[in-house]
Amino acid sequence: MPLTLIVTEGVLSKDREQIAIARLSEAFLKQHGLVGNKFMTPNVIGHVEVIAKDRTFSGLKPTTVAMVEWKVPSFAFTNRDVQLAYVAEVTDILHELSDKKLPKDHIWVNVVHAVDGAWGIAGKAHTNAELGALVSQG
Repeated sequence: MPLTLIVTEGVLSKDREQIAIARLSEAFLKQHGLVGNKFMTPNVIGHVEVIAKDRTFSGLKPTTVAMVEWKVPSFAFTNRDVQLAYVAEVTDILHELSDKKLPKDHIWVNVVHAVDGAWGIAGKAHTNAELGALVSQG
């Protein structure tokens, strides 16, 4: 489940970028009841994109931002309680990791659902049912 963290340069120190990816990923697993899941844990992947200060915008002007973007199967993030809890938790995480310099209203979360059957892992395209079966094995 790919995670992309996009941040304006200077929002997070380099060492905190790795911490952020780990904590955002841990929050995903926790909110979905998947902590320690042998299939899901190694398939939660991520990367950080750091954008120059004059290249991120809000309100039509350069602004420091953080964007958390997930690409997941269509059954992830469907529960409203999970959505609310995850967005609140990761907003707090990024605000904290920025030493509270990044305002919470400059943090966005976005989830994109993949087409059923087009989820590729290790060279195999999995359907939602197949992914569910693998996840259910613990």
